[in-house]
Formats: sequence, C-alpha cells, structure tokens
Amino acid sequence: MRKIDIPSSTLRPTWRTLDTVIREQGQTCLQRVLEEDVDARLGRGRHERRAAEAVGDRNGYGKPRHGALMNGTITVRRPRVRGRDARCASRLLPLCQRRPPEVATRLPELYLHGLSSGDFTLALRGLRGEGAPLSASRVQRLTEDWPRDSVRWRREDLTPLEPVSGWADGIYVKAGLASTNAAVRVLIAALADGSKVVLAVESGHRASTERWAELLRDLTARGLRAPACVIGDGALGLWNTVGQGWPQAAAQRGWNHQLRNVVDAVPLKPQADVQAAVQRIAAAESVATAEEERQCFPRAYRRRFPKACDRLDRDWARMLTYYQFPKEPWRHLRPTNVVESPFAAVRLRTSAGKRFKTVERAEAIIWRRLRVAEQRFRKLNSRNSTAMSSMAIVTSMGAKCPPSHPPRRPPPDVRLHTS
Repeated sequence: MRKIDIPSSTLRPTWRTLDTVIREQGQTCLQRVLEEDVDARLGRGRHERRAAEAVGDRNGYGKPRHGALMNGTITVRRPRVRGRDARCASRLLPLCQRRPPEVATRLPELYLHGLSSGDFTLALRGLRGEGAPLSASRVQRLTEDWPRDSVRWRREDLTPLEPVSGWADGIYVKAGLASTNAAVRVLIAALADGSKVVLAVESGHRASTERWAELLRDLTARGLRAPACVIGDGALGLWNTVGQGWPQAAAQRGWNHQLRNVVDAVPLKPQADVQAAVQRIAAAESVATAEEERQCFPRAYRRRFPKACDRLDRDWARMLTYYQFPKEPWRHLRPTNVVESPFAAVRLRTSAGKRFKTVERAEAIIWRRLRVAEQRFRKLNSRNSTAMSSMAIVTSMGAKCPPSHPPRRPPPDVRLHTS
C-alpha cells in the first residue's frame, strides 16, 4: 500500500478544520484510485514505456468532475484513455455523483411538503459546502413528471369503483399571470369496501355550475356510478350540478362550514356557547330532536345575534339529509373533514409557492399532494362500511333519496324570536 502524502498545512488539524482535512484527503485518495485504475487497464504506470503487445495510451484529463460527500463537495479530474476498443469508464465516479438517486427522490417529496424551491440551495450549501449540487431550476426539472402523470391519471377507467358517498370542495390558489386566483375542484369518494380515493382534481377560473357539470360528465364518461350521497359546502354551483348530473344522489351540506359561518357572526366571548348549541343540533339523534334544538337556538340568540340565526336557517333542509340513511355512517356524512384535512397540507405547499407560473403546474402539485395524502386516508370501519354499502344498494334499486334541491323554507316566525 502506498504512503499518502499529507500537506503540511493539515499536519495539525483542529476540530474546526477536521471536516476540511477529511474532505481534502478523500479527494486525494479518489484521484489516486482513478490513476491506479487507468494504470491497471493499460498495464503500466504513467511514465513507463508501452510494451509491443499493449493497447491504448493516456490522453490527458477530462473536465473537472465534482463529487458529493457527506461533509462537502470534492473535485477530481478523470484520466482519459485512447486507442482502446472498449470505452474506459470508471465505476467509482458514479458512487460520488453530486446528485445521487436518493437525493433526486427525496427532494420532490420535500418540495411537495412545503419547502420552497429557492430554499434547497441554501439548505444544501450548509450541509455540503458552496458547491451544493442543486438550484431552483433543478428542483423544477425534478417535478416535471407530475403534470404528465396527472394527465394519465385522469384517463383511467373508473368502472370497477363502487362509490357510496363523495365529498366535494374547492380551493383557490394563486396561479397564472393574471391577478385572479384559479379554482381547483376536488372530489373524494368512499368505496363499498371502506377505502377512500381521490376521483377528480380539476382547475378552472371559478367553481361555477358549468365547471362542476363538466367534472361530473367526465367522471360519468369514464364509467363512474353516482354515489348515494354527496357532501359539500354551500356552493350553489355544486348543488345545481348534482341535481342535474346525479339526480339519484342525495345532497348533504357539511356541518363544518355551517358551524364556522354561525360562530363567525358572534363576538369572541360568547362563541363557545354558540358553538356548543350548534353542535348539539348536529349531534341530535333524530330529525325531530334536531328541529327542537334549532327552535331553541333563536330563542336564546335572536335578539343579540340575528345574523348568526339567519346563517343557521340558511339551507337547513340539506343539513338534515344524513338522517335518511342508516345511523352508523352519520359521523362520516355530516362533516367535510375528508376533503378539508388534506387541504391543510395543500395550503402549506401553495403558500410556500406564493404564485405559480401556470395553472396547470399548480393543479399538478395539488394533485400530487392529494395522492400522497390518499395513502393515509382512514378507512371506514366494518360496521360503517357495511351500512354505506347498503346505502349504495338502496340507491341502485331506485329508492327515494333526499332531493338535491330542497324546497326553500319559510322565514322563521318573528313572534317566536321576540318572545
């Protein structure tokens, strides 16, 4: 084994310079191994004469190559060889490439979870020195496959799926050159086996009736059957579309939005009491009990908070749709947490991105984030899954379901509220 010459400047390393010493020695050893590899291939040293039967000669050095170690970046020069039939390629350099496959796999995941593309260079420079092997443009190139993957995903056949309920919602993101925001519509469904899947992620300028109708037509054309119940917020465009495209599906407005709307109309101090009163209505065991609790609410708060009472009465018929189904899946039909919980992680990613250059890229990132969240969706337990399967059977047999367009309720009795 040859003796390694250590530079005089590194004879007395300290703890502060230890990483530098190790990196320099690693660079020296790697360069020496490359030289010895060429010597073994040619059968002679660098300054030795070539034998008559030997093939190949040295041909200088190639461009400097940068390699990545755990404590920084090193630079070596690959010896070149000419006069040989086979290409003289080193198997050592790929092991020290600046961007190993593990980094290329992990970086898109970090970007997806909220790390901005401009932060990668700063982070890697702190870990691997000034020659960090990454920039914002390289991060963008690592995520170029997402739009193509999302297009292929939208063409998949949905005939094998058996949806029993669906949660629909939309999120607005800053995308494109215009000052307006893009609306991304999302539909998540619970299947008969209890699993939950993302069915649609579509972008548009707004979540209007035409856009929702286009989404439902596309899902129907791909073989998707209408679920027994669709849960969403108070967007009129969604309910108009469900009534026309899926007339056999019931419409349930999520209690989450309704609760927030009512509480927001109340000052901070009494919000806890108002929230508890609304939650008692949502947790009622029957329609009659829910109606009784609703009548008690304006008696207690109409005089002080008339706006909160009006918001509670708004779209009241759709708030009680879940009572038409078996009791086991009520806890899944009341809220829209299934689609709102992944939106929290989506907003983390979109907030880090500030404004996306194109709507398509924003849509692809949101789609990818939802697909990652889909792997951690909580499955329905066996009892709820069985009850929801019976919902699908009853709906397929043509049983009567709650209407998607309930009749407008008359205004509340003023004498009741002023008593």
